[in-house]
Amino acid sequence: MRAVGPIRITGAILQEEVRVPMATFESPLWPSTGRGAKVSMACAGIAVAIARDVMARSILLEAPSAAIAIATAHALDARQEELAAVVAATTRYGRLTGLNWQIVGGLLFVRIEMQTGDASGHNMVTAAADAVMTWIMEAYPELQHVSVSGNYCTDKKASAVNGILGRGKHVIAEMLVPAALCTKLLHTTPAAIANLNTKKNLIGTSLAGGIRSANAHFANMLLAVYLATGQDAANIVEGSQGYTTAEDRDGELYFAVTLPNVIVGTVGNGKGLDFVQENLQQLGCLEAREPGANAQRLAAIVGATVLCGELSLLAAQTVPGELMRAHHRLERSNG
Repeated sequence: MRAVGPIRITGAILQEEVRVPMATFESPLWPSTGRGAKVSMACAGIAVAIARDVMARSILLEAPSAAIAIATAHALDARQEELAAVVAATTRYGRLTGLNWQIVGGLLFVRIEMQTGDASGHNMVTAAADAVMTWIMEAYPELQHVSVSGNYCTDKKASAVNGILGRGKHVIAEMLVPAALCTKLLHTTPAAIANLNTKKNLIGTSLAGGIRSANAHFANMLLAVYLATGQDAANIVEGSQGYTTAEDRDGELYFAVTLPNVIVGTVGNGKGLDFVQENLQQLGCLEAREPGANAQRLAAIVGATVLCGELSLLAAQTVPGELMRAHHRLERSNG
């Protein structure tokens, strides 16, 4: 584990220069992400915004017929205030933000969406889902229990639904890099990075059958920060589904990463470990703020870190042989 940076981050959530702890066995990841951090320090920085913040759990019930399942789903839409009260009774910090449902035959999948404060929200939303399921079966006794999780959530699996409806923090990080900086620090050009992003990340991922994903290696940076800050590492499965945008804008590089499913928290299981507390403190994510603000701050830092690593790797891949030379130098020299 090493700290990378500082990374210059701007936007409504924070405007600071932050050193980010990253835990990994892939030793080139530290200097590579650090190169992206140097670019952020040499220009106006990385602007980060969060478009949506929601955790979800989908309960699964079974009705005697499709007609009854449909009627129940429409009834639940009309009774969301009552369901919000059921959810509120299970938690101090969580609140219901919406419902989505799907029906297959007599199966009724109800996706419960919540805001969960500074917790990542896995247990909070499951407890709420349990209570909602009990309430539905009492209100509609024809329905039968199947599971508190029906996979329409979707938790730790690649899917389209999370990117469309949201699960976690929808983070967008973007930076404008002058051409001179691209040449000096990245040894390439804005046009070369934009060209590679189109042909590799967009066309290559489409050819491979990627699901709502077009990036080079979001999972590397996500896992490294998740491990360093006590997160559920399996959430990199949906977390790494995201998009890299690269454009040559009149000689400057516009570079952005969009991560619709960043699932992080600053309280809860795993956060009591000494090194995790130290890292969260270093990141400024344990301050007295409104519920949810520390977790959003951490998500913003994660987004900026992903951008740094993604930019550096794509830049390296525009230069023949550079990627392998770096791995040989950084990994073999460490034994």
